[in-house]
Amino acid sequence: MSVGLLLSLAGLALVDSTSIGTLFIPVWLLLAPGTVNARRILVYLGTIAVFYFAVGLLLAVGGSRLADVLGGAIDNRPVLWAQLVLGVGLFALSFRYDGKRRPRGGGVLRWRDRVTAGDSSARWLVGLALLAALAEVATMLPYLGAVGLLTTSGLGAAEIVGLLAGYCLVMVLPAVLLLGARMAWPSLVEPVLVRLNAWIVRHSGGMLGWILGIAGFLIARDAAVRLDLFELFSR
Repeated sequence: MSVGLLLSLAGLALVDSTSIGTLFIPVWLLLAPGTVNARRILVYLGTIAVFYFAVGLLLAVGGSRLADVLGGAIDNRPVLWAQLVLGVGLFALSFRYDGKRRPRGGGVLRWRDRVTAGDSSARWLVGLALLAALAEVATMLPYLGAVGLLTTSGLGAAEIVGLLAGYCLVMVLPAVLLLGARMAWPSLVEPVLVRLNAWIVRHSGGMLGWILGIAGFLIARDAAVRLDLFELFSR
């Protein structure tokens, strides 16, 4: 287990921590009027983490079986070059989403109004978490990249399961820290949350660009390391 792999996974998890499901909705829950109900927010975040973990296990198992079928093909230089091209392509694509286009915020605002209504039950929050996670399945590029790194790392099943669990915990950690700060210092944290919420609504259209760019960089970097490109350039 290399330090580079751990850093790549941590970076991808932190990118995933800024999605609608892991940051936007928790911020709206923290802005709900009245006393913050920590249990409701933890139920929501726990559902998100468990869903991602389950999807990761399914993908890792499928990826491992595919790797067994293909033998060492995934470590062949043509495959690594394809991974490098994919990462560079994602990074280049990210510049199309620079946040300057006016986001279609109607859907975002409707989600915010429903979440901050304050009368949501735990069951509704679980359903909301699952809907948010399902809505992000098609665009969970950081997580797909992380699972890809794990399935091609040569690690054992127990290590992959542990790293996936750690990934999911890091992914929800910023929201948990915001919850703790909101409960400990409400008068200090509430204005920060209000500004963060305003920024989210204003720049939600550009968040995909950041996700594509960072995920593309990390995926390309992994391929470049395994191709020994950095050593070639350092000569």
